[in-house]
Amino acid sequence: MSQPKRIFGTDGVRGRANIEPVTAETALRLGRAAAHVFKNLHGQARNRVRYRIVIGKDTRLSGYMLENAISSGVLSMGVDVVFIGPLPTPGVAYVTRSLRADAGIVITASHNPYDDNGIKFFRPDGFKLDDIVEKQIEDLVFGGEIENIRPTANEIGKAYRIEDAIGRYVEHAKASFPRGMTLEGLRIVVDCAHGAAYKTTPAVLQELGAELIVFGAQPNGTNINHECGSMHPENLCRKVREYRADIGIAHDGDADRVLLCDENGQLIDGDDIMAIASLQMLAEGTLRNKTLVTTVMSNAGLRAAVEAAGGQVLVTPVGDRHVIDAMLEHDLNFGGEQSGHLIFRDHSTTGDGLVAALQILSAMKTRGEPLSKLGRCWTRYPQLVRNVKVRVKTPFSELDEVDDLVKKAEAEVKPQGGRVLLRYSGTEPKARLLIEGPDRAVMERWCTEICAAIQRQVGAQS
Repeated sequence: MSQPKRIFGTDGVRGRANIEPVTAETALRLGRAAAHVFKNLHGQARNRVRYRIVIGKDTRLSGYMLENAISSGVLSMGVDVVFIGPLPTPGVAYVTRSLRADAGIVITASHNPYDDNGIKFFRPDGFKLDDIVEKQIEDLVFGGEIENIRPTANEIGKAYRIEDAIGRYVEHAKASFPRGMTLEGLRIVVDCAHGAAYKTTPAVLQELGAELIVFGAQPNGTNINHECGSMHPENLCRKVREYRADIGIAHDGDADRVLLCDENGQLIDGDDIMAIASLQMLAEGTLRNKTLVTTVMSNAGLRAAVEAAGGQVLVTPVGDRHVIDAMLEHDLNFGGEQSGHLIFRDHSTTGDGLVAALQILSAMKTRGEPLSKLGRCWTRYPQLVRNVKVRVKTPFSELDEVDDLVKKAEAEVKPQGGRVLLRYSGTEPKARLLIEGPDRAVMERWCTEICAAIQRQVGAQS
C-alpha cells in the first residue's frame, strides 16, 4: 500500500480553500490529531488544569469555515480552545506563550491570494513545529489510531474567546522599541494588505507618535493581498512619494513579513533590512556570535558586507523555519529572508514584520539619518528572479532540457562569481529561478531560456 500524500509543506498546510487538503473535513482531523499529539508531548497542561490551544487567523473569508472545523476537532479530544480572532502570525505565537497555552494554531495562507488558505502550528514556546511532530500529526490524520478516543460529558473541551489579544500583542511589539524613544516627527505610509495587521501595526505606530497614512486596512474577506501589501510594493513606493513620507511599511496577509520604502520611493527588501540591522548590531556588539543567518536566496553582496564588518553569514535552505532552526541550533539572534521574513530572536520566535520595521525605525531615530542613507551600507550584486507556474513538480534532474540549460548557465556565470538556483516553491505551484552575476545581459538570456524550457516541460496552462 502506497504512503499517503504529505499535507505539510514548508510552512504548515496550505492550498486552495475547500479543496483538499484545506477542507473542513481535513481541518477537523488536523484538530483532533494536533490535540492528541500536544497532550502526549507534555505530561501536564501548562496551566495545570486543562490542556488548551490558541486559534488565530488572518482575514480570509474561508477562515470562518476552517476555524470552526479545526476547533471542533480540538474540542472533541477534550482540549479547550481559545479564540483570539484576526491577529498577525507572530501575534498568535506571542499570545500562545503569554497565555501559557499548550499549542497555537494560525489559519492563514500568508502572501497567497484570498482563495487559498492554510494552517500553521506553534509549540507552547511560540516556535514552529519540527518535522518529527508534523509527521506525528500527519500520521494520525491519515491513520485510525485515535478514532476511538471520544471524551464525553464534562471531558469534552470548552471554547471561549479573549478580547485583549490585540492589546497583548501591541504592547509586546512596542516593547521591542527603545524605551523613552518616540516616532514623533516621522510621517509613515503603512499598507496592511487588508490582512491580519490592519489594526495592530497602525495602533503601535500611532501610540509611538508617528504621523500615519494607512492603506490596506479595510478587509472584506476577499481583498487580502489583492494589488496591495508586500506582494505589490510598487503601490507603497508610489504613495511614499505622493505623501512625501519618511518611510513606507508594507506587510503580507499575516504580517510575518515586511518590505520598506525609503523617502525617495526606493524599495527596501529583506536583504537591505538584514544589512542595515546586522551591521548596526555588529557595531553595537549585539549580534550574537557575530553571525547573521540568511537563506540561499539572499544576495551575495550581503555576505560580503557582513564579512567586511567582521561578521559571518550562515546560509540555510529557503524558508523561515530553516532560518529559525539554524538560529536555535547555533544560539544566534538575527536572521531572515530576502522576501521580508525577519526574525529578531531577542524579541520574537518567528518572523515578525512589525517588530522588524520597529528595529529599522529605531536605527533611523538613533542615528538621525534617513532610510536612504542607512540603505547605502552595502552593495547589491546584480540578481534576477523569475517564477514559472507549473502543473506538476517533477524533479529538475528528470527534465533533461531544463537540467542541461541550468548546467550551461552555471558554467558561464560561476567563473565570474555568480550562481544559478532553481527550486520549486514550497507553498505555491511555481518554479523559482534565481541567477546572480556581474553581467545582466547574460543573466537575462539564461533566465529567458531556462524559464521557456520549464514552461514547455511542466508549465501550467494559462
